[in-house]
Amino acid sequence: MTTVALAAAEGMLHFELSMAYEVFGSKPPSVPGPWYDLVVCGEGPARAGRFRLEPDHGLDRLPSADTVIVPGWDVDIDPPAGLVDAVRAAHEAGARVASLCTGAFVLAAAGLLDGRRATTHWAHTRALAERYPRVEVDPDVLYVDNGSVLTSAGKAAAMDLCLHLVRLDRGSAIANTVARRLVVPPHRDGGQAQFVTAPVPAPGDHPLAGLLPWAIERLDRPLTVADLARRARMSPRNLGRHFRAVTGTTPLQWLLAQRIRHAQQLLETTDDGVDAIAAATGMGTATTLRRHFNRTVGVPPDTYRRTFRSRAAGHPAPAP
Repeated sequence: MTTVALAAAEGMLHFELSMAYEVFGSKPPSVPGPWYDLVVCGEGPARAGRFRLEPDHGLDRLPSADTVIVPGWDVDIDPPAGLVDAVRAAHEAGARVASLCTGAFVLAAAGLLDGRRATTHWAHTRALAERYPRVEVDPDVLYVDNGSVLTSAGKAAAMDLCLHLVRLDRGSAIANTVARRLVVPPHRDGGQAQFVTAPVPAPGDHPLAGLLPWAIERLDRPLTVADLARRARMSPRNLGRHFRAVTGTTPLQWLLAQRIRHAQQLLETTDDGVDAIAAATGMGTATTLRRHFNRTVGVPPDTYRRTFRSRAAGHPAPAP
């Protein structure tokens, strides 16, 4: 069973803490096999906003965890040296370390972000860059995955990173099951913008409400921007504006993300060959699928399938 350790200390923020606890501490009823072993680690009782938290273990438990999560942090308070040292020790011991929102300031204090690309809440990216000039701060993304070190942007983006971790560990089908239980979008790519100029409308209350499900049901077809515009009864330029407002990305980038996600699900749940999956996802050829899949996911489709099935069987995944 994979152990996830939540690092707790005075000064943490309760919103991101509760998100991580909900994702990794509550197994969806329909998911087979064991879930995560979630432990809360801290030097003693701590307050998170108006809430008081009693850790299960001391910070010396962090280095033995598979994944360590550092929730959002009050950026006006220096993180305690004990927390910083424990997070650094966990990473040195081989743990995957992820920060949610302003938890990136703790990772930066531990030196884990030196020379790495990272993000945090857009309102604090300048402060992160000024305090830790060796960090390559990206203010425009939802999360950054550096392999053993991951950082998310603020608030709801913490959920995106948590689901991304589940997707890496258990596959996109199970990550989607978790997302459905929590009533959140199953996947927003890490490179998507942190925020858009117009508020994201409620489901079913925007000009693309009928178009997006229609397109997802037709991913095996070579859909174009013109096809989408025709279906939405608007010009391609107007369609692009609505896509940017609703999804934070362009029509073609959104389509590609849906095709890749569908390919992941087929690789996880079927024995179909790469050629068949390329046809089913509208990629056309196996060569095209491999190129886009490798660029987006970071590994070829065959490697992704072997890795997912190894993890699903309870065996450790191959080293990256």
